[in-house]
Amino acid sequence: MSTSNASSGNNSNRVEHVTPYSDSSSAKTEQVRQMFDSIAPAYDFMNRAMTLGIDIWWRRLAVKRLKPLRPAHILDVATGTGDFAIQLNDSLHPEHVTGIDLSQGMLDEAIRKVKAKGDEDTISFEQGDCLSLPMPDETFNAVTVAFGVRNFEHLQQGYNEMARVLKPGGMLCVLELSTPTQPVIRWFYDLYTLHIIPWLGSLKSGDKNAYRYLPESVAAVPQGNDMLQLMRNAGLRDAHYRRLTLGVCTIYTAIK
Repeated sequence: MSTSNASSGNNSNRVEHVTPYSDSSSAKTEQVRQMFDSIAPAYDFMNRAMTLGIDIWWRRLAVKRLKPLRPAHILDVATGTGDFAIQLNDSLHPEHVTGIDLSQGMLDEAIRKVKAKGDEDTISFEQGDCLSLPMPDETFNAVTVAFGVRNFEHLQQGYNEMARVLKPGGMLCVLELSTPTQPVIRWFYDLYTLHIIPWLGSLKSGDKNAYRYLPESVAAVPQGNDMLQLMRNAGLRDAHYRRLTLGVCTIYTAIK
């Protein structure tokens, strides 16, 4: 865990230039939407395969960070197929969880899951741009995003928006993949993410570019104190991070 006041560094915006389709002239936001629409039917299977199922445990740890706040209204940004929104609802029993995502294909999967559970009264989804949230200021007691900030076309803008819709005293909780620093672990990590995952992804989803983008975006996204600085720049305080599973995932939290 860290509370360092280190600056965000020179590489904090590198990930903004990493796109799913390098031969496309479209902006990153549009490419991300296209990519997730393409892989939506295979997304949950690939998530479990890529993380060996550990992503479920990571989400549980993130939920525990929110539990003392007992948030009544939660916004799950870049909600994807709704796994985190559903877990937040099941574990914290808020009045309502709202999920927002660029990709209608991903949201269709999320809506199907929520209907199957009969949770339509407490979980809702809408399509929208996380860089321009369609919610009033100070609406939510907690804002979460799991494995999504590296897909933002403009990171600081995304953090500013998430901070804007938080109520005073509310928590922003970000769960994001990260790169291990220990050399031996890093060698195996690179082998798995740079070679095995793209191969599996192309077999299951037919979109090899999407699963090449994953390790490239993880390598480029701000990590540790650099990520905390983005939170502070958005006006948040008490920023902390905790590395998980040999450094391949990190939880970031801050308070408004």
